Amino acid sequence: MFKRFIKYYTPHKVIFIFDMLASLGISIVGMVYPIITRKMINTFIPNRQMNFIVIFGLVLLGCYIIRMLLRYFVQYYGHVMGVKMQAQMRREMFFHLEQLPYSYYDNHETGRIMSRMTNDLMDISELAHHGPENILICGLTIILSLSYLFTINWKLTLIIMAVIPLMIVVSLIMRKRMNNAFMESRVATASINAALESSITGIRVTKAFTNEALEQEKFEVGNKEFVEARRKSYKAMGQFSSSTSFVTDIFNVILLLAGGIFLYHGEIDFADFSGFIVSIGVFITPLTTLINFVEQYEQGVTGFKRFIEIIDEKPEEESINAMPHEINGMVDFKDVSFSYNEESGVLNHINLHVDKGEILALVGPSGGGKTTICHLIPNFYKANSGEILIDGINVNDYTFSSLRSQIGIVQQDVFLFNGTIKENILYGRLGATDEEVYDAAKSANIHDYIMSLPQGYDTPIGERGVRLSGGQKQRLSIARVFLKDPKILILDEATSALDNTTEILIQKALDSLCRGRTTFVVAHRLSTIKNATRICVVSKGEIIESGSHNELISKNGAYKALYDAQFKNKEDIFLDETFKEA
Repeated sequence: MFKRFIKYYTPHKVIFIFDMLASLGISIVGMVYPIITRKMINTFIPNRQMNFIVIFGLVLLGCYIIRMLLRYFVQYYGHVMGVKMQAQMRREMFFHLEQLPYSYYDNHETGRIMSRMTNDLMDISELAHHGPENILICGLTIILSLSYLFTINWKLTLIIMAVIPLMIVVSLIMRKRMNNAFMESRVATASINAALESSITGIRVTKAFTNEALEQEKFEVGNKEFVEARRKSYKAMGQFSSSTSFVTDIFNVILLLAGGIFLYHGEIDFADFSGFIVSIGVFITPLTTLINFVEQYEQGVTGFKRFIEIIDEKPEEESINAMPHEINGMVDFKDVSFSYNEESGVLNHINLHVDKGEILALVGPSGGGKTTICHLIPNFYKANSGEILIDGINVNDYTFSSLRSQIGIVQQDVFLFNGTIKENILYGRLGATDEEVYDAAKSANIHDYIMSLPQGYDTPIGERGVRLSGGQKQRLSIARVFLKDPKILILDEATSALDNTTEILIQKALDSLCRGRTTFVVAHRLSTIKNATRICVVSKGEIIESGSHNELISKNGAYKALYDAQFKNKEDIFLDETFKEA
């Protein structure tokens, strides 16, 4: 792990070198004061050498001015280096997150990921900056001051050094407790961030159902867990700080007793003892800083561990045989089985042939596997067994880019980015011209609405399209697909968020979009699949019926039961209930 951390210094080695040189200068200047103090007490003051007192005083002032400038450099450029390393890690994490498969996001909440990208990386940045500086400045100061103490009185120095092992032992014991406490605290922080992200994103739903009290209760659970985790970490910090401070205080007790005995027996004179006291202060201060640095070290290390957990997640891997291919649109499922986990299967031995330009409708109960079939076509998930072919080529032998760039998806849950209307439509094809964007919007029957806005296509839509109605958001997502002009089209409840009037407006546009393309339509409302070439009824991971509308009606099976429920009884009920009755 240490080698992996060190590599992030490489792009900033020039700043790092100068930062270390400045730290070295700070350490050396720190030793000037005890040396001059001892010289004044031993020589200049007893001999009344006023000129040397003034000269050495000015020398000391000059050294402190130099140290001030060096500290400015360390504080400013050291932090800049830390921030650049943080940005580098954040960039690497973001790029890696974009390479992770769909399955990763099925099991990891957005808030937890964001916590690692913000809180954890901030602590890593602080460690990256302060770690080498503290080690160099404090380590060198300890060595120099200890060496100087030996020149004053080696016996008294050895007595003082006898306390150092006690301080190290106490630090090591407390360090482990702090490590565990900080890791628990980070987990709690990620949990509360995840809860906040969920609650704030769904605030409109909360208000609509007047469930503020429920959300407050859920928040309070996470908040209490956070407080408890922080309490444990602060307890570990308190134990660490108080214990090490006590050991430091022992230094003073031993110094006073041993120094007094040495003075009494003439082992040291008053001037040297005074210089020793000043020097021991220079020795103890960096030693205490290093010990207290353990806290920051633990925060940074635990943060880096959580960072590399994400970096070590296996990204989507293309087959070694993957190549870009042009798609015509013929799709085959050959004995395909799939499950999201080992506990239960979602698809069981699916066999399906779809010709180029065919419109295939998938109907059936929720959780039956309709959307999963659609997710396997762009290779978002890997089939457990069997194979999926497009134009006779296994989807694994397509590069992700060539495969997905030729497949258009319109989902029930529309996601729009925080930007303008034009930017969101352009997401379908970034290099499209303005005229192509306008044509796509016209095809989705939203151009006139956009032009009625004061800013037209440059109108900001707010976070997740909050300033648009459900139908408007859905039509923008459809405009994206018009702009993309894919060879294979997947409509996953694409019109479910639309009212009847709006649905009628865009249904003709969708029919036009489907023409000449291989289209998979996932639908609950049978009115949206009246033009389908073929209908497959999917239940419990299997295709239990397949045929045209008339063929399925004549079978008098599950589809017929669904059709009767929706049209004869004129009740729009859930398919799950329909299938139970069937």
